[in-house]
Amino acid sequence: MFENLSDRLSQTLKNITGKGRLTEDNIKETLREVRMALLEADVALPVIKQFIDNVKTKSLGLEVSKSLNPGQAFLKIVNAEMVAAMGEANEALNLAAQKPAVIMMAGLQGAGKTTSVGKLSKFLKEREKKKVLVVSADIYRPAAIKQLETLAEDIGVEFFPSSVEQKPVDIANAAIKHAKLQFFDVVIVDTAGRLHVDTDMMDEIKALNAAVNPVETLFVVDAMTGQDAANTAKAFHEALPLTGVVLTKADGDARGGAALSIRHITGKPIKFIGTGEKTDALEPFHPDRIASRILGMGDMLSLIEDVERSVDKDKAMKLAKKVQKGKGFDLEDFRDQLAQMRGMGGMMSLMDKLPGMNQLPDNVKDKVNNKQFVQMEAIINSMTPKERSHPDLIKGSRKKRIAAGSGTQIQDVNRLLKQFTQMQKMMKKMSGKGGMTKMMRGMKGMMPPGGGMGGMFGGR
Repeated sequence: MFENLSDRLSQTLKNITGKGRLTEDNIKETLREVRMALLEADVALPVIKQFIDNVKTKSLGLEVSKSLNPGQAFLKIVNAEMVAAMGEANEALNLAAQKPAVIMMAGLQGAGKTTSVGKLSKFLKEREKKKVLVVSADIYRPAAIKQLETLAEDIGVEFFPSSVEQKPVDIANAAIKHAKLQFFDVVIVDTAGRLHVDTDMMDEIKALNAAVNPVETLFVVDAMTGQDAANTAKAFHEALPLTGVVLTKADGDARGGAALSIRHITGKPIKFIGTGEKTDALEPFHPDRIASRILGMGDMLSLIEDVERSVDKDKAMKLAKKVQKGKGFDLEDFRDQLAQMRGMGGMMSLMDKLPGMNQLPDNVKDKVNNKQFVQMEAIINSMTPKERSHPDLIKGSRKKRIAAGSGTQIQDVNRLLKQFTQMQKMMKKMSGKGGMTKMMRGMKGMMPPGGGMGGMFGGR
């Protein structure tokens, strides 16, 4: 996410943070580089101008020249301005309205609107504990109605049926009436999209919005369209009383222009960011955390939240007790760890949130991919329960059988066993006195010269 912008800015700011003194000349040179990075990231021109002007004014002020570490003070200003450009803080959905709270989703065709309805309903059901009803008012695409029905079934929320013969206003009103009778907390209305902004579309969605009077009108937009996303959002904002934006496909957006431009152009906050295809790949948009990721400083808060949400606490406690009693860490435990990591969005999602990961060489990043985790699980699944408990048994003929059963090579099995042994040693260190310090030292030894976790995942 935002890799190109992150790489350019990190390199530029690294050059200035080492300076003992900031002068007008080296600030000017750095800001020229920052401007180029933002232009390449497809950030809207008015946003770039305001951003550069604000950073320049504050950088040349007394707070930086008097600072003990002027380079760090400069980085702090860039970070603060980036946060300000994206909207200061996360703005949550307003669900305090009389039940049911109606949320209407608008946007162009292909932006990921229907998928976002599914993701948002899952978010509200699981994290906000709301009873959610979803309905499609897209009478132009029967496939969209069917898609939403399938998503609702997968997620476990109720779907209100509709058909292409009905009028969008009638569909939405019938769904809201049903929600009132059945005591639903939230109704999410999916609307029709077009390939471009046109008068008919705007008239229809305006009429629907006026009839339904939603408490939230969210504009769904594809992050990969850059500043075009901000301009489309502006057109919708002029037609509808938008309350916020859902930025989709951010995991495929290496530039970051949309995230930095939308707030300035529409005056509306980005409330959610889509970070993948899975139904749980939707995060509340926190400008401070995103700015931190863009500047290569990681996003530890989101990572901690992921861990708290995804880790099976009972299993974690049992494993901790087992290790402390000296019973050892076996391949069954290792498989559980891999599955939980996959549940948190996989290795790339975790790395995206760790500080300094954008500094890793590409060849190291390529080694740390989610396919390897799936392969490692497949290898462990091909073992017998006895082999998982006693990995020392796994020799020649057993390795051959495990490789054939998991569709891998013997060297893949060897690599997994080597990684397991490293993890086992770390767990042993953890169970003794000063365990955590020893474990961190052990992990450091497993890392390649470039840093990061790549050493755990050596190349073939």
